[in-house]
Amino acid sequence: MKYCNIHKELGIDEETFNFGEEIRKSLEKRFEEIDDMAELNQLKVLNALQKNNVSEACLLGTTGYGYNDIGRETLEKVYADIFHTEDALVRPQITCGTHALALALMSNLRPGDELLSPVGRPYDTLTSVIGIDEEGDGAHKSGSLREYGVVYRQVDLLADGSFDFEGIRNAVSEKTHMVTIQRSRGYSSRPTLSPKKIGELIEFLRSIKNDLVIMVDNCYGEFVCEDEPTDCGADLCVGSLIKNPGGGLCPCGGYLVGKKEYIENAAYRLTSPGLGKEVGASLTTLPSFYQGLFLAPTVTASALKTSVFAAAMYEGLKFRGAAGNEECFVVRPDSREDRFDIIQAIELKSPEKLCAFCEGVQAASPVDSFVKPEPWDMPGYKEPVIMAAGAFVSGSSIELSADGPLREPYTVYFQGGLTFPHGAFGMLKTVQYLKERGLVSFS
Repeated sequence: MKYCNIHKELGIDEETFNFGEEIRKSLEKRFEEIDDMAELNQLKVLNALQKNNVSEACLLGTTGYGYNDIGRETLEKVYADIFHTEDALVRPQITCGTHALALALMSNLRPGDELLSPVGRPYDTLTSVIGIDEEGDGAHKSGSLREYGVVYRQVDLLADGSFDFEGIRNAVSEKTHMVTIQRSRGYSSRPTLSPKKIGELIEFLRSIKNDLVIMVDNCYGEFVCEDEPTDCGADLCVGSLIKNPGGGLCPCGGYLVGKKEYIENAAYRLTSPGLGKEVGASLTTLPSFYQGLFLAPTVTASALKTSVFAAAMYEGLKFRGAAGNEECFVVRPDSREDRFDIIQAIELKSPEKLCAFCEGVQAASPVDSFVKPEPWDMPGYKEPVIMAAGAFVSGSSIELSADGPLREPYTVYFQGGLTFPHGAFGMLKTVQYLKERGLVSFS
């Protein structure tokens, strides 16, 4: 593509555009590999839809109690087939990823049980669910696992991001009943875990205690690889439908896939004992649930391309450090590394650059592009968080979005992009905002 009036009208100057085009051309081989994976996962989804005889009747939905909802029941069979599990729970009543995780934990842990995280501290919003907090007040929040007598232990990753196998061996006890493994990095610098690495960890855990219930937080990881954590030994896999598997169309919802016993427990917790999966009206959500799942592999590929493009762009930029010398940005993962989720982390080193980046993403959005994001005290987070997301579905992080807590090293966590052309434009816009404020220069 050549620079033209539409780029100028949208606020991208020719120097920034040419910088981005040079980066894009260097990534053609990488993008081809991502498209190949998308094609494989597309066929996997199609196979599951056909195998379960999805029909027009499956799109109609139900009201009231939701008894005999053929569309809901068939969709859950489709999810179970895709993830190669015994059962699934896919519902609009699951409000978000954190809710899905809480549902899996609270339904399968009992007073006196011990929950272990062998990959360090979980994502910020889950600390209130568990009842952990650096100030100590999280333990008293109503309804936390700790309040119900569940003990929590964690083993941090080693400095190089690898598993502390000896520490894990020492942490597992007779009371350890459930293990939670977060696939993605969350608000941390640790590496995202591949399904293969998760499988190695699960195999080690089972060699210590073979009756552990092992749950994986799969948020942001679906359809990135050929395998999912349930293909590698996980008993439960949990995620949000306004991330990868919703394909940008799901207006809400979450999913759990895994062994029938643990899914049944979660269903009883979501509705009530004795009712479980038999109730829960799907209303008008089913067309978007099915179509979003169908589109999910290619939408995820667009988000992956956008993340790789962002990494390559910021590797090519410089900024003036505290000592007055030029420095390079730290990007995790870098543009050459294998990817196991759609998240791109970029250490921006100052609150000014973090805010400018998020303002650029917001300005590139199809919805609320005129709004300026500001840091705020968001529920479930310790520091103020700035979030940019002009999305068709509120809070959808499979759509182009960026966020980060205002704490050193002022890392932005960027993800999404329903189409690569839009994701690429969003990255150009972030660079333009930083450049116009004198915060970056081209190498």
